[in-house]
Amino acid sequence: MQADLPLTGLHILVIDDDDDSCFYITAVLELDGAIVKAVSSAALALEILPKFKPDALICDIAMPDEDGYTFIRKVRSLKANQGGRVPAVALTAYADSEDRVCALQAGFQKHIAKPVEPDELVEIIANLVTFSKC
Repeated sequence: MQADLPLTGLHILVIDDDDDSCFYITAVLELDGAIVKAVSSAALALEILPKFKPDALICDIAMPDEDGYTFIRKVRSLKANQGGRVPAVALTAYADSEDRVCALQAGFQKHIAKPVEPDELVEIIANLVTFSKC
């Protein structure tokens, strides 16, 4: 691992029920130095969150059983030491302005439309984590 990679050493939790999306996001983040844990459901993410202690999370909105809005509301109800303040990105095909507003109101800091360019995703995560530490 090179020390100059933008995401070196950052722990990132990815929640997406689509295997191809999980693979793509994980590959992009790991190539830039991140340590990634990818899960296919909100329920699994809530189990892992307090143990993995991610520096950021990326979540799809449209998932079976529990959508990303419900998931992030649950995350935001947790104590800080359980992951309640983790910076969060909604990465979704729901990309109009109403969807953006819903994502931000639910508790995400960023709303990104799929597909996302690798460099853009890395920059957004790096900036989000840096900003959250200020």
